[in-house]
Amino acid sequence: MKNFLLSTDTIDMDGIKCFLTAIVDITERRRSEDKLRVLSDELTQSNKELEEFAYAASHDLQEPLRSVTSYLQLLERRYTSSLNEEALEFIHRAVNGATRMHTLINDLLAYSRIGTRPVALEQVDCVEILETTLDNLYRSIKENKAQVKVESEMPVIQADRLQLTSLFQNLISNAIKFRTEKIPEIKIMAHPNKTHWHFSVSDNGIGIAKKDSQNIFNVFQRLHSRAEYPGTGIGLAICKKIVEHHGGKIWLDSEEGNGTTFHFTILK
Repeated sequence: MKNFLLSTDTIDMDGIKCFLTAIVDITERRRSEDKLRVLSDELTQSNKELEEFAYAASHDLQEPLRSVTSYLQLLERRYTSSLNEEALEFIHRAVNGATRMHTLINDLLAYSRIGTRPVALEQVDCVEILETTLDNLYRSIKENKAQVKVESEMPVIQADRLQLTSLFQNLISNAIKFRTEKIPEIKIMAHPNKTHWHFSVSDNGIGIAKKDSQNIFNVFQRLHSRAEYPGTGIGLAICKKIVEHHGGKIWLDSEEGNGTTFHFTILK
């Protein structure tokens, strides 16, 4: 079936009104739009199913992993005196591996929850969010003698309280983790533009090469070995997903050896 677009304009020619009518065949354009709409719907559904699968798989893996870890720790406690050093080392490595897997599953669970649960928007005071975040990171801040400074007024915004706390916590903990020999210095700022609040979290750490500035937000993306810096490589992917669910975007300014500034925006 053909689709046509009819448009009519009126022009004045020496006092005489004339009507110009154009008929354009837009059948192919409509077909293309319909195909794009179907593909978009299929992609949305596929992403939703993938997120739900990741949530279910992560949740269901928790119980057997807890069982494995418990029995390994039980072996370690009961038979320490009767096992040689090599056997104890094997058990120790297995416990560490199970612990890392537990952390990974928790991070995957957190990542999948962002997509499968609606954003619970409410009036959120960013001063309170930062206070909670710094309380959560108290031990790490104290051990590293980190200096965290808020260098502008923090706004009250529409946001999901738990997700916003997770966002700041990931960025600040990364700033502490990826430090140089200097005492970590972290600066937090916020200012408004027309449609968004623009936040920044700056540090004086090891920095990130420009070639990695986009890939760093991918799931499991690691720039360093686990021996150098522990973690699962999911934290910044979680940050990106949280920001996008709040109608914003996240990016960074950095170069190796000269610290990093993470920027993100949240809809007003």
